[in-house]
Amino acid sequence: MRIATWNVNSITARLPRLLAWLESSGTDVLCLQEAKTTEEQFPTEELRAAGYECAVHATGRWNGVAILSRAGVADVVRGLPGGPEYDGLAEPRSVAATCGPVRLWSVYVPNGREVGHDHYAYKLRWLEALKDAVAGDAGGERPFAVLGDYNIAPTDEDVWDRSVFEGSTHVTEPERAALAALRETGLGDVVPRPLKYDRPFTYWDYRQLGFPKNRGMRIDLVYGNAPFASAVKDSYVDREERKGKGASDHAPVVVDLDV
Repeated sequence: MRIATWNVNSITARLPRLLAWLESSGTDVLCLQEAKTTEEQFPTEELRAAGYECAVHATGRWNGVAILSRAGVADVVRGLPGGPEYDGLAEPRSVAATCGPVRLWSVYVPNGREVGHDHYAYKLRWLEALKDAVAGDAGGERPFAVLGDYNIAPTDEDVWDRSVFEGSTHVTEPERAALAALRETGLGDVVPRPLKYDRPFTYWDYRQLGFPKNRGMRIDLVYGNAPFASAVKDSYVDREERKGKGASDHAPVVVDLDV
């Protein structure tokens, strides 16, 4: 079973590439982030024609998550149970579904903007709520994983130059402590470093030749429980999908399971 996560940075803009990639990669389940559309405008029919059922939580121009599956979609939960609001809104940043033998969450963790900003405090509260919401499944016997754009580089090795990020979000100790607390529920990073190259980044800024110069970050993660991790047979970052005109600024992260 091939499972992936990908921040597509607008499913409308990326739909032709997405459909082509789903076919060429043979992905069974895709956890998708930053749909940037409403549920009504989500391309459900096009994806159904390609063989995928969709669990979608999206409300407009920003955010939006989905799970695309050709292994079935059941027990869907839209939104983060007990999650905080920002500016009075519960943002569409998580969706969960059971796809065949596995239970999955697709998450788009708040960016945080700047250290000290209200959005940074919101990010930390959101991660605390995520930890509480997934703890039961994390400690269970069914394969379970939380996949998505975490907007946190777990270690200094996960950014191209740590000094560039001094005082910025994505690398601060409170953010990394929140990731550690999430792991303490029974989840672990199932994509090892290094993979087929030394620094498997997943995101590169569009500006200043970020991708050609490999000035990236590893912020798209797959955190699985013990039954999920024991089933992992291979994993990779599909850097090729970051290349060319019309690419997202994120690359897909792919995990193969024997389940």
